Amino acid sequence: MTLADAVAHLSPERWEKANRLLIRKALAEFAHERLLTPERDGEWYVVRSDDGLTRYRFTAVRRALDHWQVDADSVSRVRDGAELPLAALDFFIDLKDSLGLSDEILPVYLEEISSTLSGTCYKLTKPQVPVAELVREGFQEIETGMTEGHPCFVANNGRLGFGVHEYLSYAPETASPVRLVWLAAHTSRAAFTAGVGIEYESFVREELGEKTVERFHGVLRDRGLDPADYLFIPVHPWQWWNKLTVTFAAEVAREHLVCLGEGDDEYLAQQSIRTFFNTSSPEKHYVKTALSVLNMGFMRGLSAAYMEATPAINDWLARLIESDPVLRSTGLSVIRERAAVGYRHLEYERATDRYSPYRKMLAALWRESPVPSLGEGETLATMASLVHVDHEGASFAAALIERSGLTPKDWLRAYLKAYFTPLLHSFYAYDLVFMPHGENVILVLKDGVVQRAVYKDIAEEIAVMDPDAVLPPAVERLRVEVPEDKKLLSIFTDVFDCFFRFLAANLAAEGVLTEDDFWRTVAEVTREYQESAPQLADRFAQYDMFAPEFALSCLNRLQLRNNRQMVDLADPSGALQLVGTLRNPVAGF
Repeated sequence: MTLADAVAHLSPERWEKANRLLIRKALAEFAHERLLTPERDGEWYVVRSDDGLTRYRFTAVRRALDHWQVDADSVSRVRDGAELPLAALDFFIDLKDSLGLSDEILPVYLEEISSTLSGTCYKLTKPQVPVAELVREGFQEIETGMTEGHPCFVANNGRLGFGVHEYLSYAPETASPVRLVWLAAHTSRAAFTAGVGIEYESFVREELGEKTVERFHGVLRDRGLDPADYLFIPVHPWQWWNKLTVTFAAEVAREHLVCLGEGDDEYLAQQSIRTFFNTSSPEKHYVKTALSVLNMGFMRGLSAAYMEATPAINDWLARLIESDPVLRSTGLSVIRERAAVGYRHLEYERATDRYSPYRKMLAALWRESPVPSLGEGETLATMASLVHVDHEGASFAAALIERSGLTPKDWLRAYLKAYFTPLLHSFYAYDLVFMPHGENVILVLKDGVVQRAVYKDIAEEIAVMDPDAVLPPAVERLRVEVPEDKKLLSIFTDVFDCFFRFLAANLAAEGVLTEDDFWRTVAEVTREYQESAPQLADRFAQYDMFAPEFALSCLNRLQLRNNRQMVDLADPSGALQLVGTLRNPVAGF
């Protein structure tokens, strides 16, 4: 690649389009979060800059949950009577006070916005696959075909730390095959933990193959080192080149870490950037790696200490699902994080607290692949795909409905029973909550119909809110204290506001299913579940899914306030930015 080729995707036309799309999203989501209050001006809405002199004008349809469906083509920017080009960086500077962007956060946030825009430009260079075709594609084609990222966050592809050559090598949308770097880590500082029935030696041989293991052992023996004193750790290539070779120089010099070279299998980066799907052997495990890149409010490291309990937590949850007849009947499964390995840099540990990025630079976990569990005719798709909209404005969900031959309500009901019923039951029966956004759920489809759901990202994303729950010691860290009145936000915010809001709006905009019919179906599935579990009646009354309103919890506000660590993981509910309330769209049914 020449120097100029690296930026070939950054053309004036694509940049203009990317800026228009991002400003459309910013107007919609910031109005939703009540950071901006658009004024009515005839058929238009207007947002004024902090100094009142610049006007952003647009048309929008307002939907349930105070969702603003802004028409991208209608957006214009006018100052002193003259129309100016739409420029996202200017937009954030124009509105920095309204958005609460401090002088310290603003430049970093602008850098994240620039990176997000650059990613959009790259996606605009790819052949545009209509959703009618994408629904017939394979799991990884759908994964790499996503164009939007998180539907709520405006700066959702920051990836600060990637240069453009690294973006082209490692971003999921570029679909570039990746080989992982493998290190040998001395057992005095590294630990391997695994689920029941998994033993290090045989696990590594299955993942890497005999030939590769022998090659790696040879590297150690050639240096006069004993393979029995080392554990293998897979590493993101970016992490090796940019962090470990420099920040962990002492460990390499003292042979606590030895670089073994690349593995033989090829992988594809998933939507979460640091998790890899094995394309050489799809039935093998996913590998999740530490990646010290700033993306969407967090440094995306992996903590060695955190990894130790991960397999035990996954085993505990898998047993709970297996033993519960309601969860079993929905077909729910989890792809367990079966094994984890972490390296502790003792000097950085002495110098930092447990949340420091310096403690999250070298760890990995292996997660089951969903591929071996598929039945005849079944296919996989990330749930994020349901809110994907193609270049012609057609949604993936509508294309699935079309393919299924079912009525939109029947299709939706099948999806809700697979995805939503298990969330309700986990909450009411166990006080157990997931982080069930589009990227954390895989749907099993047959002829376009959702058969069942697979939840993933278990150990880092689930919580038990019952102070009296009896938990095994290894699982104790899942317990969180959440005020009673905020418990149901795990469903109202994460499911209703951050996912269903977009799905319902897209289907309504396409004329596939009215918003009323969408939310009525959600209400019916909720009622059916509640009627099937009369023993939980007191809990249904205490935590009312049909309450007239619920608190509006704002995600962009978190990132605008602190884009390096949005949430204190020790006190997730303490960080919530709650602003007024939303009308509960199922309350009327």
